[in-house]
Amino acid sequence: MKISLSRPVRAAALLGLLLPMGSLVGPTTPASAVAPVQGAQPDPQVVAQFGLLDNSALQQFMDQKGGAMGRISDRPNDVKGFTVLDSPIINAFATPDGHVYFTRGILAYFNDEAQFSGVLGHEIGHITARHGQKQQTRSTIANGALILGSLLSKRVAQLAQPASQVVGLGLLKYGRDDESESDQLGVKYSTKIGYDASRMADFFQTLQRTEQASGAASVPTFLSSHPNSANRYTTVKKLAANAKQDAGGRALAVNRNSYLQRLNGLVYGDDPRQGYVQSGYFYHPDLKIQFPVPTGWKSQNSPQQFQMAEPSGKAVQILTAAPGNSLEEAAQSLAKQLNLQSPKASRTTLNGFQALAIQGNQVGEQGVTAATLSYIIQDGKTLYALIGMCGPQTLGTYGPTFQRVAQGFKRLTDAAKINKAPERIRLRTAKAGQTLASALAANGIPSKRYEELAILNGMQTSTKLTAGQLYKVVGK
Repeated sequence: MKISLSRPVRAAALLGLLLPMGSLVGPTTPASAVAPVQGAQPDPQVVAQFGLLDNSALQQFMDQKGGAMGRISDRPNDVKGFTVLDSPIINAFATPDGHVYFTRGILAYFNDEAQFSGVLGHEIGHITARHGQKQQTRSTIANGALILGSLLSKRVAQLAQPASQVVGLGLLKYGRDDESESDQLGVKYSTKIGYDASRMADFFQTLQRTEQASGAASVPTFLSSHPNSANRYTTVKKLAANAKQDAGGRALAVNRNSYLQRLNGLVYGDDPRQGYVQSGYFYHPDLKIQFPVPTGWKSQNSPQQFQMAEPSGKAVQILTAAPGNSLEEAAQSLAKQLNLQSPKASRTTLNGFQALAIQGNQVGEQGVTAATLSYIIQDGKTLYALIGMCGPQTLGTYGPTFQRVAQGFKRLTDAAKINKAPERIRLRTAKAGQTLASALAANGIPSKRYEELAILNGMQTSTKLTAGQLYKVVGK
């Protein structure tokens, strides 16, 4: 395949893994964010998808509890390692190679060590029961390519998948039988290392509230890959009560304050340094770039790429790293990867950036499967691919939108946007007679966020706090 250019280009094999955007510029990964020594290293593709959290205290805590739990599990040799990921997504998962991953998003919503331990035991249960291998055998690995849930139609998600090979790696969707078995094992393992496993059931209620509050899940969450059931809370409570009896009256720990103190200062929600959307624009402070997000389009950001989708799923536009050492080389590779038929490329300039616009139809076994208009953009030694895809014969409808986004791609120079600080979890101490709502009000939290903070604390807004009780707020 050749791209119509004024001078010849040589084909370049596309990297098997698209580079994370965060790896293109800036400092190298801090030593404290490198993979834990506990057993196997994390999957590089999972790390590229989510990023590693630079928090040695939380990583060490996970290594310690995971190691203790792995040793008392039914298959200690199957449990290989533990990693905390730098993602606001509320998720925990175990990959078939025996590695357990927790996001900082899910860590933020635990309110004691017992809740953490219960979910950790649940994930180790998936490993020791070898659910992942069974799922792989049945070829049912959940494909998280592009934005999940209702944001993309099935057709466009399938078409755009080649541009997003590694999103959602390791996220296996388990059936109810596997979930029930992992709940049993989670209760068993958590109790064995000395925790009150009934707290896991309480945490499942918190997870349900987060999903109800956000509506249809648009990104992977714990409950999207771990289907819930109406009687799960009751069942886990019963299992935990039986396990407590079997423990022979031994006191089982909850350890609320010690866990909350580990969260103090943890980034909450999106980290602006990794890119953020505000007032209709995507800004990336580290890469120093910005561009508009089409009105009404849904977006999802990850270390690997930024994605925008038309609400009904008829079009998608993705920013990611482009392979190659020149615009032409990157354009050739992208056209090859997307399997474009007779693509045409033209040179252009986007607000001072040299670029190539590439237009063509994607061809599959059934003929033309998508229309595309993409841009390779050069920023010094860095090459970006801004990939626009829509259904066949619809480029006339969506092409102008793809073009407007590209024309709005420019250097980020606004110091306020560059220096935007993330929200962080802060601990506060309750006074006598306060409810959670009145305590939040006393800390200047706007009333529209009371329910959000109530879920974060595993409480209701009307919950009465005791004098000296710790609770979470969020702020800069």
